[in-house]
Amino acid sequence: MGVSQRLKSRFRKFLQRPGTTVDLAPFRKRLPAIEAREEALRELDDEALTAAAQEASDFTEVSAIGREAARRALDQRAYDVQLLGAMALLSSKVAEMATGEGKTLTAAIAAYGHVRLGRGPVHVLTVNDYLARRDAEWMEPVYTRLGLTVGWVTETSTPEERRAAYLSDVTYVSVSEAGFDYLRDQLVTDVTDRVQRELATAIVDEADSILIDEARVPMVLAGSITTESDPVHEAAELVRDLRSGKDFEVADDGRSVAFTEAGLQRVEEKLGGVDLYADDQVEHLSAVNVALHAHALLRRDVDYIVRNGSVELIDEMRGRVAQRRRWPDGLQAAVEAKEGLSATAEGEVLDTITVQAYIALYATVCGMTATAVHVGEQLREYFKLEVAVIPSNAENIRDDEPDRIYSVHDDRDRALVEEIQIAHDKGRPVLIGTLDVKASELLAKQLAAAGIPCNVLNAKNDAEEATIIAEAGAVGAVTVSTQMAGRGVDIRLGGSDEKDRDRVVELGGLYVIGSGRHDSRRVDDQLRGRAGRQGDPGGSVFFVSLEDELVTRHAGDILPSSPRMDMDGVVHDDQVDYAVEHAQRVAEGVNHEIHRNTWRYSVVIEQQRIALAERRERLLTSEVAAIMLLERSPEKAKETDEDVLSDAGRAIALYHLDRLWAEHLAELSEVREGVHLRALGKLDPLDEFHRAAVPAFQDLFTKIEARTIETFEEADLSEGWQPERAEIVRPSATWTYLVHDNPFGSELDRLIAAVGRRLTAGN
Repeated sequence: MGVSQRLKSRFRKFLQRPGTTVDLAPFRKRLPAIEAREEALRELDDEALTAAAQEASDFTEVSAIGREAARRALDQRAYDVQLLGAMALLSSKVAEMATGEGKTLTAAIAAYGHVRLGRGPVHVLTVNDYLARRDAEWMEPVYTRLGLTVGWVTETSTPEERRAAYLSDVTYVSVSEAGFDYLRDQLVTDVTDRVQRELATAIVDEADSILIDEARVPMVLAGSITTESDPVHEAAELVRDLRSGKDFEVADDGRSVAFTEAGLQRVEEKLGGVDLYADDQVEHLSAVNVALHAHALLRRDVDYIVRNGSVELIDEMRGRVAQRRRWPDGLQAAVEAKEGLSATAEGEVLDTITVQAYIALYATVCGMTATAVHVGEQLREYFKLEVAVIPSNAENIRDDEPDRIYSVHDDRDRALVEEIQIAHDKGRPVLIGTLDVKASELLAKQLAAAGIPCNVLNAKNDAEEATIIAEAGAVGAVTVSTQMAGRGVDIRLGGSDEKDRDRVVELGGLYVIGSGRHDSRRVDDQLRGRAGRQGDPGGSVFFVSLEDELVTRHAGDILPSSPRMDMDGVVHDDQVDYAVEHAQRVAEGVNHEIHRNTWRYSVVIEQQRIALAERRERLLTSEVAAIMLLERSPEKAKETDEDVLSDAGRAIALYHLDRLWAEHLAELSEVREGVHLRALGKLDPLDEFHRAAVPAFQDLFTKIEARTIETFEEADLSEGWQPERAEIVRPSATWTYLVHDNPFGSELDRLIAAVGRRLTAGN
């Protein structure tokens, strides 16, 4: 079976496979026993309750005591469904709980239970710093009554603050900060410099976002290196005045661009008549191609924003700035050049680990989110996690209308503004979700022209997020926001103080409108879920245009040429309804296959990392290096003071291990970038990658030993151990960042996308 056929087979399985969820019956059976403990626990004073909390050893007692601690600390008695969620987390499941159902308290009770069951310390992994600090401070009174300590880590935390936070029983930290701390701990030369303890239990908030959407995102620890010229900035000037259609052509899917003969000739003339495809012009050719991609395909206020003199990438799943995120392969520098900004340092990669690989280091993993079922198969495939769907405490009475589909953008936008106007005139609060920053700003202008005031929440003002979202349920409020996934703030009817709640309820509650379908149903469901929380009334509808990129890219071939529509441009055609739904499923399938493809490559690297980490741990915590030197360089070793031999051997061996690992990662990165070209020769890219990666790693330990002995024999140890004199100085500065997906993908990624488009014609 060829690559194309295998991909088609997987796509069909992805589109057709039903999801399965965990049976809640065993958890429900415990609820009567939990409630039976309530009266006795209420009679205990705080000191006695804390003492009882230290003795809990099963789900029933953990849940009962957790409920009582929350009642006293927060005046919140956990609902039965929250206890079901906590028991699901204690059973290492992903709990799907609707927006507004109290996931934060559920996680706190589960964290307490994991500690009591001997699975501590517990890390509650969040999507951002704001939620890490907010939730830790919010739940601290509960933990105090349970006799546990709690800490939090953010980007601004010092090493001392991080170490103290990780010493707590429960630590709240964004997944990226936790990963960065792990990477830094992997490079310490003294055990006391570490900040983390063992990675025992992770409770993953917004589990689908972190475990699926961000799973393949590499977290990077970089070190300073000296650089010479910057060919990308020169290339940016060369392509700045090139025109689409004349000098270059963009592919239909918007993911690739190529020079025309005329365009290539113009660039070569600007470079003095060089042949860009000559062997000595590889660097120039690469820089020019990257600059052309940045110029033609990456869009300001869609893919990135420019703020405070720097390029900030936008997380397409959340519609907000992706903190400390960079594009790979020179794209970051190319966009900075395009915008007339100085290039920021990328540095040499000292170590890197994907979010997925980092999470896998925990002995116990569980999570919670409002939207897990859609990715249940992937959670099972990559993490062996099952989904437990927790029912809502109150019946969901939200009115979800069918999509309103329009043939063109103009008709859709006009109808959208009219719909908002009608609701606003009544005083009904409206929340409109847009697909990107540019769309949110355009809609805000259209609303202003119609005399409708609105608040805009997007990547440019995400610092005001909590305030804007908290008031989105006030009478007459109109809030325009990019994606709502991971926002972490409930919208209360009548405003944050709920003073006008009754009036908003009479008006039908919060009205959520999507101004287009996202590539992921989960993101759309997160938006819908902002209305109808805890049995509140509410409504939702999506306005879709057949000119939307999702539809044109993934369903253009199956749209009828003349769909049925009314005088207002609203399409009423079952085939069109099917096409929109199918486009979204295919987009999800494409992303799933790209995830699987990336994961297949990372498996071998993670196996190598684990083996290397074990070797490094032995070097760091034992006398392995000194013993090796005694065996391989006996004369000098015996002449050296024992303490000096121990310190020097350890430092030299660790230096070369870290140095060679960085070189190995750089080599694998180059192999990974070029390996898909071999697919053109009918070779399996993954097999070719393994053929390069495995022997390269096998040579690594031999090289570490050889270089360690060579440096030791050349080092002057007459005045004790001084790393500078042995020329093993580590980088003068290190920093961390996340690598954003290359928006254009690899050659195989584009093949996967092409197969997805072809499948739309066959289904």
